[in-house]
Amino acid sequence: MFKAMKIPRKLGLSFLTICATAAIVMLVFYSSISSIRGSTDANNLSQSIYAKAQALETALLRQNSQMRGFLVTADETYLKSYNEGRDDYDKTSAELETLLKDPKLKDALVKSREETLKWRKDWSDRLIAKVKAGQRDAAEADVRAAGKAVLTSAAVLPLREIKDAQTAAIEQNGARQESAIGTALFVLVIGAIALIGIAITLAVVLTRLIASPISGLTRTMADLAAGRNDIAVPDADRRDELGDMARAVLVFRDAAVAKQAADAANAKAEAAQKMVVETVSAQLSELAGGNLTAEISQAFPGEYEAVKTNFNAAVTELRTLIASVMESTAAINTGSNEIAQASEDLARRTEANAASLEETAAAVTQMNGRLRATADAANRTVARADETIATVTDGRETADEAMQAMTRVADSAKGIDSVIEGLDKIAFQTRVLAMNAAVEAGRAGEAGRGFAVVADLVSALAMRAEEEAGRARDQLTATQTDIVSAVDAVQKVDGALANISTGVGEVHSLLGEMASDNQAQATAISEVSTAIGAMDQSTQQNAAMVEQTSAAARHLASEVTTLSEQARRFKVGETGRATPRAAARGGFDISAKPLPAAAVTALTRPANGAALDDWQSF
Repeated sequence: MFKAMKIPRKLGLSFLTICATAAIVMLVFYSSISSIRGSTDANNLSQSIYAKAQALETALLRQNSQMRGFLVTADETYLKSYNEGRDDYDKTSAELETLLKDPKLKDALVKSREETLKWRKDWSDRLIAKVKAGQRDAAEADVRAAGKAVLTSAAVLPLREIKDAQTAAIEQNGARQESAIGTALFVLVIGAIALIGIAITLAVVLTRLIASPISGLTRTMADLAAGRNDIAVPDADRRDELGDMARAVLVFRDAAVAKQAADAANAKAEAAQKMVVETVSAQLSELAGGNLTAEISQAFPGEYEAVKTNFNAAVTELRTLIASVMESTAAINTGSNEIAQASEDLARRTEANAASLEETAAAVTQMNGRLRATADAANRTVARADETIATVTDGRETADEAMQAMTRVADSAKGIDSVIEGLDKIAFQTRVLAMNAAVEAGRAGEAGRGFAVVADLVSALAMRAEEEAGRARDQLTATQTDIVSAVDAVQKVDGALANISTGVGEVHSLLGEMASDNQAQATAISEVSTAIGAMDQSTQQNAAMVEQTSAAARHLASEVTTLSEQARRFKVGETGRATPRAAARGGFDISAKPLPAAAVTALTRPANGAALDDWQSF
């Protein structure tokens, strides 16, 4: 059936097969590229939403930590950082709201914002105002009394819902990208193999069905030109243009045989026939060499004009078809180059995304290191605070022992005062006794004079004892006053140490909370760094697969170029289009004068132009 088909229909069907296969490959590849582009855009949106949600969480934690730092130190630097975190949260929240399309995620963002505003109103703004008003102790007392109520957990949890949703979306988009890229690669490979196989098969088939018969007809015409009229004409039973040409050659052979048998002396007819045979043979040789511009321009005798007209019409149709094949292969080559260029552009954008993700991962890693260093510093500060509390506790115990010792000294001073009072009484009684002894010595006269001297000495000693007792009492009184002052000072020191112990305990509590917050932030940023690292690896893999897709598209363009070069072996002239006359006639013209009566059969061919009309419709 394919052998009996007209040449334009054969070539049209062959080219239709190639174009249909290429169209299917390009359609599936375009669908895959569109899917990859959609997944990439969705992935970029999810990454942007995730980054902004993470920025909101970081801003909240920053406000909380800087507010606590301001409460502890009243340093305006913490307040400045707090205001910056507050502004970052408000700005990022507004930007994130424009990106969110899911009502559930929008509700989570609104809930986080409401909880943040409530936390600012109930805690941060109120406590900062107290500190500015000089009521830092009251603000710290409020924080200690509030416990976990002062934390920002209620505002952070909705943001983590948004982050979890975006992480799942990123994984889904990545899976879709990998599936689309795999499909595109599979289609490109299979399509390239199919196109190569079809092109080779059609080249072999068309060579056997068109080129080989043309070469056979050329050899037959050469034999006829050499005077061999007993040869067999091949392919006379075909119903295509080559069959028409073979039957025309058969007519030539039969006419030559008939003319040779009827009138061998008709030199003029032989010369005309020889000229026709040689001309047709030369043009068929040109056709066999790929020159589709080889038309018969030499005038034929009236009975052979139909051969010239039909030959030229067949060559014109074949030239038009091959020219169309060349134009179509050029169009396919252009489309393949555009596909390859689009794949390369997508690869460059994917590589740029991978580079941005790598920079983001490095920045998050650096931030994680700083937060961990801050947490370690806070833990060391807590340890130092514990040591300070222990030192203050030891100082209070020492002060208490000193107070007890001074109390004992005061008690001992009271006992010494009693002893001095007893000595004073003894001195007074001794002086009285000395006075009595002096009186008795005066009564004794000369015999008691020595006793009177002793009585004076005893009285003087008693007076001196009274004086020394007085000085001892004064000294003891001064000592007791100093002891009382020392006891008061030690009590004040003990009170100051108690206040220091209380303050250090509060600082210890606040530093512990700050260390916990910093540790939580470091853990969260570590998770973010891990997620961004996975995203970076996935994006780099996508870039590599897109580069493979671009290489496959370039390979397809190369194969189409090879097909085009094979088509260019045919010479089709400047325009490569059928002449108006041939297009209007639609095939070989056998309406001219009939062949001589000596011919066995006349050339026959349908004049409806079905083959050319079918090709033009295609």
